[in-house]
Amino acid sequence: MIGTVDVSLQYGGVALFNHADTNFTAGNCYGIIGANGAGKSTFLKILSGEIEPSTGEVIKTPSERLSILKQDHFEFDEYSVLTTVLMGNQDLCRIIDEKEVLYSKEDMTEEEGLKLCELEDEFMKMDGWSAESNAQILLNGLGITNDFHELYMKELTGDQKVKVLLAQALFGNPDILLMDEPTNHLDTDTISWLEDFLVKMESIVIVVSHDRHFLNQICTHIVDVDFGTITMVVGNYDFWYEYTQIRQRQLADQNKKAEIKIKELQDFIARFSANASKSKQATSRKKLLDNISVEDMPVSSRKFPYVAFKPNREVGNEVLAVNGISKTIGDRKVLDNISFIIRPHDKVVFVGKDAIAKTTLFKILMGELEPDEGSFKWGVTTSQSYLPSDNSEFFDDCELSLTDWIRKYSDLFYEADVRGWLGRMLFSGEDATKQANVLSGGERVRCMLCKMMLSGANVLVLDEPTNHLDLESIAALNDGLIKYTETMLFTSHDHQFVQTIANRVIDITSGSFYDKPISFDDYLLEKKNSI
Repeated sequence: MIGTVDVSLQYGGVALFNHADTNFTAGNCYGIIGANGAGKSTFLKILSGEIEPSTGEVIKTPSERLSILKQDHFEFDEYSVLTTVLMGNQDLCRIIDEKEVLYSKEDMTEEEGLKLCELEDEFMKMDGWSAESNAQILLNGLGITNDFHELYMKELTGDQKVKVLLAQALFGNPDILLMDEPTNHLDTDTISWLEDFLVKMESIVIVVSHDRHFLNQICTHIVDVDFGTITMVVGNYDFWYEYTQIRQRQLADQNKKAEIKIKELQDFIARFSANASKSKQATSRKKLLDNISVEDMPVSSRKFPYVAFKPNREVGNEVLAVNGISKTIGDRKVLDNISFIIRPHDKVVFVGKDAIAKTTLFKILMGELEPDEGSFKWGVTTSQSYLPSDNSEFFDDCELSLTDWIRKYSDLFYEADVRGWLGRMLFSGEDATKQANVLSGGERVRCMLCKMMLSGANVLVLDEPTNHLDLESIAALNDGLIKYTETMLFTSHDHQFVQTIANRVIDITSGSFYDKPISFDDYLLEKKNSI
């Protein structure tokens, strides 16, 4: 068991949350949600012991092993992949090291012999003899095949490292598992594998995630960080959402009824307080009035941007023709003879395990890379707007204020117009004068979306647009793209986002190209049935 008693946290005199009393028990999966900056990841760090709360304490069963999904992708660069996974159980690694030291001795004292017996007994209880094979099973389940197990971590790509660190966190069946955004940079197949794995775990699983489908699949409880408090609701994300909407409507209705009653009582008292025959009734109603109150509606930290893409013109009959595109990066062929035709109003999701392949294709289509072979042609009536997965070139060395940044990428001139657009994307007041190079990941994406909306493009190309966004921004973007009437090419690991937008699926996995006008769920079902 792990939980908090009267935990509060303040930064610079501002409270993220106060008096949090929580209790997490075995066999349950808890999804932590809240707006960016509300304190989700911070609360996870308090549970792990990385951060001390301002008040209160974390309580944990002493004998239970806690595992954390590591965020530093370079921490284990000098270790092999298999060793990195085994390091997820520090006690087991300690026992292995101590055993090796004792076995390396030519002469062993009686005391050392007894110590070795104790270590072997602990090793057996931890299922140590199966440790390597269990680690290999995890890695293979996550798509890291045997060919990679003896490589050093520094030899892997960023996405591969993410999977290895995930295997490390899952290794050895920890009693308590803490994960911050575990689905980031994972492909659909790997996310599905992870969902199945977590559902079967009997441990305490506590996860921060912006993926609504993922939360719906795994969560037994939702932990909401909002209104300066932390509250827990039994159920998955959809249940929590419906519950909170009902509660807000109930509170609003109660307040409305209270306000009507108050007005009736005030009117009666004003009319009859000076009337001798009605004075007792007026006094009685004053007492009733004193007992009626209108509850304050709490102010949420959740804010929804306004996302709406309006093309300046219709796309026309010819959109995009791609013919035999191939591309090799380093010594790896990431695109192999890719051909397809995009039609008007297609909303195409590009899928496949290789994120680099999808990003490379988009870069070629946007003129940022040249293909080794093949060609493509955009229709003469098309105009494209691109959201890259890596937007650092737009921000890292840019010292412009946000107002000037927007002017750079639009025809806006008047300050009121510029600030109006920034306000739609939640940059109001002093936030609009921030320098572009100090923005957070989520703020950068919102700026890029604002740039795209101002472009008036009739073809949108989006590479993982939900990365770094909170649930509210994802929901707003989701709605905006559903309503968008023209053509889209996009990638995303967010299942619900893809299912509600895409009307066509193209899988560019080498050797198994797939192209069909079909919903994402139907595509996954076809794929499952073909195995």
